[in-house]
Amino acid sequence: MKDFRNHDRPILITGGCGFIGCNLADTLARRGDKVIAFDNLSRAGVRENAQWLKSRHGDLVSIVTGDIRDSISVIEAVRGARGVLHLAAQVAVTGSLQDPVEDFEINARGTLNTLEAIRLHNPSAPIIFASTNKVYGRLVSDEQIKKAGRRHVPAVAQFASGVGEDAPLDFYSPYGCSKGAADQYVRDYARVYGLNAAVLRMSCIYGPRQFGTEDQGWLAHFMLRSILGEPLTIFGDGLQVRDALHVSDAARAWLMVYDNIETVRGRVFNLGGGQSNSISLLELIDEISQMRGAVPSLRFDEWRPGDQPWYVSRIDAIASAVGWKPQIPLQQGLQSLLQWLEERFGPARAVSAKELRL
Repeated sequence: MKDFRNHDRPILITGGCGFIGCNLADTLARRGDKVIAFDNLSRAGVRENAQWLKSRHGDLVSIVTGDIRDSISVIEAVRGARGVLHLAAQVAVTGSLQDPVEDFEINARGTLNTLEAIRLHNPSAPIIFASTNKVYGRLVSDEQIKKAGRRHVPAVAQFASGVGEDAPLDFYSPYGCSKGAADQYVRDYARVYGLNAAVLRMSCIYGPRQFGTEDQGWLAHFMLRSILGEPLTIFGDGLQVRDALHVSDAARAWLMVYDNIETVRGRVFNLGGGQSNSISLLELIDEISQMRGAVPSLRFDEWRPGDQPWYVSRIDAIASAVGWKPQIPLQQGLQSLLQWLEERFGPARAVSAKELRL
């Protein structure tokens, strides 16, 4: 039996107290796996997520404070793990534009630190990497997009069913470059060094424990602004489309890829909600208005660098490889997110937007 099947050893999650990381840790612990959540605890909400994990799972989840830019800390965390789910990252295009060097150090160098720690100190441990749809760049030009109701749709046949993994890579923005470089390093370490590595290029993941901001987690951000009675800024025309995936469906996909790593080693998969779970910014505003009975206040601003007017994942590759498909329809998932946000930030809690920065 391979070491990564040894349940006496923990699974390491870098960024384990972030939104997706803590949901993954919770899913693993609920099935009886030991977890190390490795996190520098610098982002809004992560300390609260750490407390939530400990309150639910006690000693089954260990919180280790560390930074993936520190190779010694990474080696110490990786050495005893039976597998690595690598989510630690600088997560915003805007953040990468403000400080591209820091973005590179976290996303590209931090991933290389993690890969080297595995290669040199724990080579049988699988690593699953959280990549992004931003590696595909803008995808379509203005001439290849048309308006259909409250959304953009591609006017070219090749994207009729979404974007497949064979779409050309086009790293747009420093964030796209740093995540794209890491994406390719992970893929190549499987090819050159034989690591049990796989890449998940994620679209919009949403759900409970997401502290959405203007730069990342837009579905939660839109809902939270509405709950707090604060105006929303839409960059662009609001017709831009994304496919959305509930975090519980995302966690299932991650673990199915991990559990089948011997058959999917070296593969790259899109992970999103697919065509049936796609939504535009304006359509989300409409949904929030219906769910809450109040129309959010809006203002519009210029498009931001790297913004995609349309992106929808094709997810047939991961479905075929491990038998995964989304189970939570978008409207049901949005209700679960709204319920969590209202319980956490609603009037009964008497909170303000300042709490998000604690």
